[in-house]
Amino acid sequence: MSNMSTDTKRVNKMPSGFTLVELLVVIAIIGILIGMLLPAVQQVREAARRTECANNLRQLGLSMQNYHGSFDHFPPGYESYPTSTGSVPPGVYIDPISWDASPGWGWPALLLPFVEGNSLAAAIDYDLSIWDPQNRPFVETELPLMLCPASSGNLGPVVIVDGNKQPYSPQGPTPLLLGRSNYIASHGQESCWDELGSVATTTIFSNIYTLETIEVPVNGDVSQVADGPFYRNSKTRMEDIVDGTSNTIFLGEHSSKLSDKAWAGAVPGAFVHPRISTPDNAPEGPATLVLGHAGPSGGEVDAVGLPIFHPVNNPALHVCQMYTEHPGGGNVCFGDGSTRFISQSINLYTFAEMSSLGESEINGSTE
Repeated sequence: MSNMSTDTKRVNKMPSGFTLVELLVVIAIIGILIGMLLPAVQQVREAARRTECANNLRQLGLSMQNYHGSFDHFPPGYESYPTSTGSVPPGVYIDPISWDASPGWGWPALLLPFVEGNSLAAAIDYDLSIWDPQNRPFVETELPLMLCPASSGNLGPVVIVDGNKQPYSPQGPTPLLLGRSNYIASHGQESCWDELGSVATTTIFSNIYTLETIEVPVNGDVSQVADGPFYRNSKTRMEDIVDGTSNTIFLGEHSSKLSDKAWAGAVPGAFVHPRISTPDNAPEGPATLVLGHAGPSGGEVDAVGLPIFHPVNNPALHVCQMYTEHPGGGNVCFGDGSTRFISQSINLYTFAEMSSLGESEINGSTE
């Protein structure tokens, strides 16, 4: 009897719960499971961000088609008082360097009635400039359609700045704030902004494969240089797109991590500054608030004098190139409204071919 009692006491005194070794094993297993699950969760989240971004571009691409149906041409890259001499009427503000002038409205602002932005479009007076006091309460509006969910960088309205990164407005001391955008329209291979928008002549490539160049007249008419669908006062029509709308890039991404973009348009005298410095990049003018290009451009070379191609996420990191935070590349929208994911390792010439609209190139793989 006493032996049974002693055994019972011994049993009752045995420790309960996990030993330290067992606890460590459980923690290790949980850690392994979390390590296996996190990449999968991140992949799902990125897939959702990439899909939402592509849907934004698709809506913008379809609205381009509707705009063309209404006006028989695609919207201009941005609106500027046309001049071939640099002279404008009284009351029209003009940047003496680029000849960019009032009113400045960009392609996204002009698409508002076609993307369910009728109420905002009705509130804006397009006969006045972007920076007019009457329009300021509206041009600061955040448009979810113009924001890529994968883009980081600054949030909220873009503070327009000058060449010294100081807050700027063309007329008046009050800094100008504009609603942020993560999408730009394609100017083509070549670029024609800043001082190139007002020069008498400039150099462009006549053959991107042999790098032959020619001189062309400009005098304010950037259509002599731009080989893409959007530029200052552009009115590109379907029949102008010789390479075919399904072969020609119209729109692409640009993350605020690299530089600011704004949906309202181009502000004469403003500058866009890179947030990531490279030997090849620098501040650029107001056209790059709404436009980008693929290169090569006759007036643009790298640190050792070679022409610069800059497809999606190219390490040149120009404020006028497409730049995304999606792993491996970014979304683009073609002239037919379709969207594709372009690999950041795409062949440089292939990307350049897809960016021109009338040089008779037919693009190959987007990978």
